[in-house]
Amino acid sequence: MQDTNSIIANEKIDTHKLSRAKKIITELYNELPDYIARGHGPFLAAIYDADGNLITKTANSVITDTCSHNHAEMNAIRAAEEKLRTYDLSSHNLSLYVTAEPCIMCLGGIMWSGIRAVFFGVPSRAVESITGFDEGFKPDWTDEFKRRNITVYGNIEPERGESVLRDYMTQNRIVYKPKRD
Repeated sequence: MQDTNSIIANEKIDTHKLSRAKKIITELYNELPDYIARGHGPFLAAIYDADGNLITKTANSVITDTCSHNHAEMNAIRAAEEKLRTYDLSSHNLSLYVTAEPCIMCLGGIMWSGIRAVFFGVPSRAVESITGFDEGFKPDWTDEFKRRNITVYGNIEPERGESVLRDYMTQNRIVYKPKRD
């Protein structure tokens, strides 16, 4: 069982929320290799309502869709908005669960979507170390989310997620990065 001292949170840790997040993120880690085998990137996101009902689950599809903004989080938000027929998800009290800390682009999408809580697995520093992907400049983002009433819990069961990322890299899969000369 993971020590709560290693959890990143912008509120006093609620053990019920954390337990639920660990279960969901572990399930995402377990499903992720199947998505990767079908050509998706190494990240998976799911959105649940306050009653624990799955609204949507999506993988990173940057490579398969040839679209740089099709990160798992952005795909999940888009799918939830389409399913719920709204661009403002705030009235639905939704939580986003993702296998890794959102990058700078996804943080903006989350903030503007109305998502109420974010739970993530692997922190950005580990994602960057393992994959070389540039997560972007994100100073004090958890505090900024707290200021906007968006709950954040992270570094949830990261070892399993790091293992999936290392497997992805050993399979010589594509890590998309723009060239910066």
